[in-house]
Amino acid sequence: MLVSRPVPAPLASWLDSLVCPRCRRALELVDRTLRCAERHSFDIARAGYVSLLTGTPATSGDDDDMARARDTFLATGAYAPLQDAIADLAPSAARRILDIGGGTGYYLAGLLDQLPAAQGLGVDTSVRALRFAARAHPRAAAASWDVFTRFPLRDAVADLVLDVFAPRNPEQFARVLEPGGHLLVVRPDADHLAQLRAQVPGMVGVDPRKEERLHEALDPLFTTVRTVPVRFDLSLGAALARDLVAMTPSARHVADEQLRPLLTGTREVTVSVRASLHRRR
Repeated sequence: MLVSRPVPAPLASWLDSLVCPRCRRALELVDRTLRCAERHSFDIARAGYVSLLTGTPATSGDDDDMARARDTFLATGAYAPLQDAIADLAPSAARRILDIGGGTGYYLAGLLDQLPAAQGLGVDTSVRALRFAARAHPRAAAASWDVFTRFPLRDAVADLVLDVFAPRNPEQFARVLEPGGHLLVVRPDADHLAQLRAQVPGMVGVDPRKEERLHEALDPLFTTVRTVPVRFDLSLGAALARDLVAMTPSARHVADEQLRPLLTGTREVTVSVRASLHRRR
């Protein structure tokens, strides 16, 4: 492997696991570009992440405003109880962590703080989120690809896949996990942010069949090890409440006038989610 300019150490630790998303051949690092034998090339951005999108538009991804709102909100520590719950549920032996739809890298960074021997790779389609994720932790790399396609990774390169409020691709999760590897999924309960959704009717609701659909998707490939509820209350001022709305998929559906109830005052909001650990069959 030829290296003429340094790349971020966290990303360098994952280079042997990556493959070309077009032809599945090995990738070679030349200067700050990944290239395969078929001459497909993918540049490493100055911010430290690599884009492995193949030109087909990704089906999801935060825009700049959503990513900035997420970074601002999570930096307050408001969701620290959830970050702690993820770290408690994750296997302590995890060493290679793939964070799917990881956004700004907040939850991956919290996990890496608890696992000093682990390396992480956060995946997202938002350029702004990736800029945050690439510097979220000294052992966190960042890359971009569409999670609904075949991942540009070799088989069995991770021992933990993290999926927090993110799209799921169970077949690819299973493929890139080592035998006996784990998947950790966090998703909202029916009453998650209910008070906020009552004030802002345009916010997206929770699918009442979410748990059923999750198990239908995972059960052929994974065995559920443990499921824990995570519930806590927040007292949010106007700015934080708006950031919380703006960082969720609801931001694509809520008009400015629907945010008027959040312009002043403080409101109590309940975070209610479910976290589960699953072992690859």
